[in-house]
Formats: sequence, C-alpha cells, structure tokens
Amino acid sequence: MVRFILRRLLQMVLAFFGTTLIVYALMFAGQGDPIQALAGERPVTEAQRAYLTEKFHLDRTGIDGFFYRYFDYIRNLLQGDLGESLTGRQIGDILAAAWPVTIKLALIAMTVTVLVGVTAGVLAGIRRASIFDNSTLLLTLVVLAVPTIVLAPIAQYLLGVRWQLFPPTAGADPDFYALLLPGIVLGSLSLATALRLTRTSVAENLRADYVRTARSKGLVKRRIVGIHVLRNSLIPVVTFLGVELGNLMGGAIITEGVFNIPGVGFNLFRAIRTEDGPLVVGIVSVLVVVYLIANLVVDVLYAVLDPRIRYE
Repeated sequence: MVRFILRRLLQMVLAFFGTTLIVYALMFAGQGDPIQALAGERPVTEAQRAYLTEKFHLDRTGIDGFFYRYFDYIRNLLQGDLGESLTGRQIGDILAAAWPVTIKLALIAMTVTVLVGVTAGVLAGIRRASIFDNSTLLLTLVVLAVPTIVLAPIAQYLLGVRWQLFPPTAGADPDFYALLLPGIVLGSLSLATALRLTRTSVAENLRADYVRTARSKGLVKRRIVGIHVLRNSLIPVVTFLGVELGNLMGGAIITEGVFNIPGVGFNLFRAIRTEDGPLVVGIVSVLVVVYLIANLVVDVLYAVLDPRIRYE
C-alpha cells in the first residue's frame, strides 16, 4: 500500500505540471490585450500599461517569454505564493474568501447526493421493476435531460421568487439556509447519476453467485444486502463520488452565477470574462490538486471496500 501511494504521488506530480502547463498555454498563448480587457472601455494610461507589463512580464514575447513566465509562476507556487491578479489582489486572499462558501455548497450537494441518491438507488435495485424503481428511473431521466443552466433559474423562480421557500440569491456572506437551494440544484445531476449507478450495481450483485450461496446458507436478506451486496456495489459509486467531489469543490460556475454566490466558480468565471490570466491559472492550479487528491483517496478506499483488492 505504501509503495502504491508513493507511486501515485509521483504520478500526481507529473499530472500537476502537465495540466498547469496546458492551462497556462491555453490562457496566455491566444490572449489579446489582457490589460485593456481588464479596463474594459476605459482608456489605459501609458504609465499604467508600463507598470502592469513589467509586473507580469508581458514585455517578454515568444516561446522564451512564455516559458519564463511559466517557470516563474511555478517557482512562486512551490513557495506557497499564488501571485496577484491583474486587479492587484492576492490570489491566495481571493481563494481564502471563496473556498469556505464553495466548501459549504459542495458539502450540501454531496450530502443530498449520498443520502437521497445512494439510498434510493439501493432501494430501486432491491425492488427492481417495481413502481418505485420505474418512478425513480423516469425522474432521474428528466433531471439528466435538463441542463443546469435551465434547472437553476427555474428552481430560483419557483422556490425562491414565487413560493418564497428559499432566498432567491445567496448574497455576499451566505448562511446555510441561503446555500440550501443552490446546493440541491448543484447536487441534482450528481444525485440522478449516483441513483442510477447504485441501482444498476445493486441489481447486478443481487444476481451474483455469492448471493445465492449466502441465501442457501440461511442468511437473512438484511444481512446479505447490508454486508455483502452493498459493500461490493459501492465500488463504482465511490469512484463516481470521488470524481464528482472534485467537480463540486471546484464550484459550479452556472449555479454560483445564477444564485450570486461568491465562490470559486463565480471568481473563475469573472476571471475568464476579464481575461485575468494569473487568476484563472491560480484557481485552476488549486482545483487540479483537489482532483488529484480526490482520486488518490478513491483508490485507497477500493482496498477498504473490497478485501480482494490489494495494492502491491
């Protein structure tokens, strides 16, 4: 297990540098005039342009200038310095203010996914072809067919504006209740996928040979499902939830934009819109680390859930 984790950590280092290099290239290679994009329609004085150009090494052109800026960014990143955005704010301060909100939102969405999606998926798998099974399959199909960009405004209008069950927007410092509706919207697609995946996995394991053997030995159905079937069925579900946790921790741009949530996704969208390259690369670099750690935790959980899996 230790050797496996060390090998995965080395792979994570290579993946991190490769991903950040690609994102850095995509952000800066085709960029027009980031200084003017930041100012919008307002004119930029020569003194302001000269200061920002020297500060962000924009005077260096060509492939040499690109790699100079990239390795300078990596050097500062390894020292814990995410740099400054084009607005002059520390990227670390921006993320420090955005992460708590995004973490709360992600935890609400993940809780809804696990409690509702996985539980309903287990029941649907056990009661296959029942009214409950057919109803959940139809409902999840409808949810998966509606994109978030449509689902979020509809939920905001019906539950927030018309029926006033939830606050229509989260605001600058949202509490748990203000994040509940966007958390449910954010987790709805994950819930539908987790439900269908759990239902399929449970149904397949119920037809396995080891289940028939357990029944022939006289084990009660609750013990068969709770210990044997559920444990084996959770492996693909854990894989999905691990990757999905990285998506949720990254912050959903559409959900945070619709409900005016000052999280990571909202700041990432604003940085892309204003062509704030340093802020985009800084946020994406942190998100890459979140994804890599989530995948490592999922791989380790495999051995916990299934004793047949051993990492040599």
